[in-house]
Amino acid sequence: MMKKSTFILFATGIVMMLFAANTNAQTTAFKPKDQQLFNTIAHMDSVMFNAFNNRNLDVMKTLFTPDVEFYNDGKGVTGYDATMAGFKGIFENKQAADLRRDLLKETLEVYPMPGFGAIEMGTHKFTHTENGKQIVGVMKFVHVWQYQDGQWKVKRVVSVGH
Repeated sequence: MMKKSTFILFATGIVMMLFAANTNAQTTAFKPKDQQLFNTIAHMDSVMFNAFNNRNLDVMKTLFTPDVEFYNDGKGVTGYDATMAGFKGIFENKQAADLRRDLLKETLEVYPMPGFGAIEMGTHKFTHTENGKQIVGVMKFVHVWQYQDGQWKVKRVVSVGH
């Protein structure tokens, strides 16, 4: 049988290791392999969601490839036409007039895809008012960006956590 003092020392050691591991996980920031690419994709993300937040469908249409595939765990898979129709429906919905998306900037990760583009991953928050109450949804996303003919466009979207 373990002595009480040995048990306390052992338990304290376990707690300290768990605390150190948790602290380390919280302070580990993403370090991009390519800072310029990170900045470019962060900018493109802001262009996309400034257009979303301002209900600018014309800009949204320019940010996706014609063969985009949008995977959403709440709605299934859509292509370009259905994705744009979805944005249009949101933009015209009076009950969603204050719907906005904000990137949680500290979650943004960007990875280069040589010869193709980049993978963007992160968490974003959508807010709107419903029956006088602010509703907040936090979801994860992945955007596969393709760089072609001097333009960045999203080819694949994965949106989860709905």
